[in-house]
Amino acid sequence: MTTSRLQIDHVSCYNYSGVVHSSYNELRLTPLSTLWQQLLDLRVEVSPRAPIFTYIDYWGSQVHAFDIHAPHEALTVVARSLVESSGQRWDESDMGWDSFGRDDVRNQFAEFLEPTSCVPSDERLQAIGSGLSSLASPSAAAADAIKWVGESLTYRSGTTGVHTSAIEAWDGGSGVCQDFAHLSLALLRSMGIPARYCSGYVYPDGDNRLGERVAGESHAWVEYWVGDWVAMDPTAGGPVDAGHVLVARGRDYTDVVPLKGIFHGGPTSSMEVEVFLTRLS
Repeated sequence: MTTSRLQIDHVSCYNYSGVVHSSYNELRLTPLSTLWQQLLDLRVEVSPRAPIFTYIDYWGSQVHAFDIHAPHEALTVVARSLVESSGQRWDESDMGWDSFGRDDVRNQFAEFLEPTSCVPSDERLQAIGSGLSSLASPSAAAADAIKWVGESLTYRSGTTGVHTSAIEAWDGGSGVCQDFAHLSLALLRSMGIPARYCSGYVYPDGDNRLGERVAGESHAWVEYWVGDWVAMDPTAGGPVDAGHVLVARGRDYTDVVPLKGIFHGGPTSSMEVEVFLTRLS
């Protein structure tokens, strides 16, 4: 079993063109502790300094919330975490398609079957999903759906934004990891397979030495339920491994935004986000 210990430094800097008098903010930057991933340490700092309180949201993600009422012209958030991961594992399933039509299954996973603004329903995807499901078991069809998404989108930054829907990215033929995840969710849900959005980080490929600090970025993948939750990375075209760090889950990106809030004062003039990962073992 491969085990990886990673340190993640996530730094967000917002500069305003005028004085901000008050702001209210939520952070979802805390890696989850699961059967295959353990959060060993976490430190969150904000500047200007403010009291921070935490809670677990509806989807099981940890949220840090704070508000600032002193005049300021910049906001900096630093989250440093230490995580040990062995890669997600799941039990092979022999569930048949009839199981997904049962009322208890559909009721239990209703929120991961319904369309959203980012993951809308589409007749073309329904036809593709119908074709995949007619030729294979649910587990095999779900894997084929992830493969189809990888062949249908080209990874290209700058062609989509946070509000781009799965169908818009598909029609454009390109996108980033968020779009690969949204399109996967749309296709899986059209097949009647519950699927949820996952956000976090992934350690970049390459011959990086222990202790070397490398630049990274936030990443997205999906989990689908076929008797057990299976995690797949459609951007990479394979399963989630020990290099992935899970932070939050939800129906789509809007449920897992790393940093969001509202403020009163001058508009944002610039925003910089940096992520650094260090492999310690």
